[in-house]
Amino acid sequence: MIRTIISIFVVLVATHMGLAVLAENQVPRSAVEMKLSFAPVVKASAPSVVNIYARRVVEAKENPFANDPFFADLFRNFGKPAPQVQNSLGSGVILSPDGLIVSNYHVVGGATEIRVVLNDRREFDAKVLLADEISDLAVLKVEGASALPAMPLRPSDQVEVGELVLAIGNPFGVGQTVSSGIISGLARSGGAVGNARAYFIQTDAPINPGNSGGALVDMDGRLVGINTSILTRSGGSNGIGFAIPADLVATFLVQARQGNHSFARPWAGIVGQMMDSSLAKGFELERPEGMVVVEMHPESPFAKAGIRAGDVIIAFNGRLVNGPAEMLYHMSVAGIGNAATIEYVRGNQKLTTSVSMISPPDTPAREARVVTQKSPLQGLTLVQINPAVISELGLPTTANGVAVTAAEGIAASIGFKPGDILRVVNGKMILHPADAVTIAGLAQAKWEISIERNGQTLSMRIRP
Repeated sequence: MIRTIISIFVVLVATHMGLAVLAENQVPRSAVEMKLSFAPVVKASAPSVVNIYARRVVEAKENPFANDPFFADLFRNFGKPAPQVQNSLGSGVILSPDGLIVSNYHVVGGATEIRVVLNDRREFDAKVLLADEISDLAVLKVEGASALPAMPLRPSDQVEVGELVLAIGNPFGVGQTVSSGIISGLARSGGAVGNARAYFIQTDAPINPGNSGGALVDMDGRLVGINTSILTRSGGSNGIGFAIPADLVATFLVQARQGNHSFARPWAGIVGQMMDSSLAKGFELERPEGMVVVEMHPESPFAKAGIRAGDVIIAFNGRLVNGPAEMLYHMSVAGIGNAATIEYVRGNQKLTTSVSMISPPDTPAREARVVTQKSPLQGLTLVQINPAVISELGLPTTANGVAVTAAEGIAASIGFKPGDILRVVNGKMILHPADAVTIAGLAQAKWEISIERNGQTLSMRIRP
């Protein structure tokens, strides 16, 4: 396909004289040049981009002081929960003729009703097959549709900075709209929405509210990425938009077809830090590159492959790694069950090893216990921490001990939350769920409880 050129520049090089003449703007010199446009790309791609209308019901508490600047925050939890309906508007991309559509998690996540409107105005109900808040991606299935126009995917390692791209979506609900720009950057980890932590492709193609979940396409009509967020202070597009790379989208599509309802990503079991100039100097590196391994779980597949804390990982399957977000992305694309070639630096040596991409091990056994005895712990569901629990609850990589997976009744009213790590109760270390159950059955005049939450230690003193 002919590459579209917005402005025509002519550079004349006087080879015999060894002189160069500066480029200058010129008007189109022929009918062919005047007809150059994005129309062929849009015509091929637009039918694959859909509008998505989602509705979700959430529990919200009625606050009579909601409009008061002082008491609104003071009485934040005042009132009975009342269901409220939230509507969201976004876009999606058809990736298979049988009706698989990819959009953003923040568009359809938790939705109770989803309506998909095609480019030709046909409307269908849809349901979520697979959703992941961390990657901010979701795969939908359109009900009762067939032979839909699917958009092909562009391999992400072929995308280069400077390429022309189009952003297609439904900004502000005005209808399907096309904007043009270039690829401004690769491997960006900023501009994330919600809990999204993957890395992004950056573009200056205008992306506005409603474009979320839409397509970023190249000049051959292939999907480069799913538009997901913008960097803005005003709420409008400032030319800094982010898209989730097509390689990760392809992995989601595979898992959706396999019947997964949540995205299964490989477990690393390591804590990494991006290399900067000061760290590079300390590691005696020529330039700041790679990711320093700071901590490792004993069961980490990287540890089993010979990597140690203090090593600098510089490449994953031949692709550069410059931080934890980039490592997470490469592992997600690689998929569970495969092996990855890791290049790393230790001292003055550059080494290579093979690391297995595995699910987080569910060992040792969780030994789940529910505290039923009347005490401040009543209503807690406790489990032994293992890599699978760490992954599910988002705990620190090297966490150990006993974690809260659910809190009801007395424990919930006191303030326990899922993800809390129960450390000490009345001076006794809690090493196993059974320890907490035993202590809860003892009569106590007062209770002193220590927990760890989000890396901070919190203490409670309670009198029955």
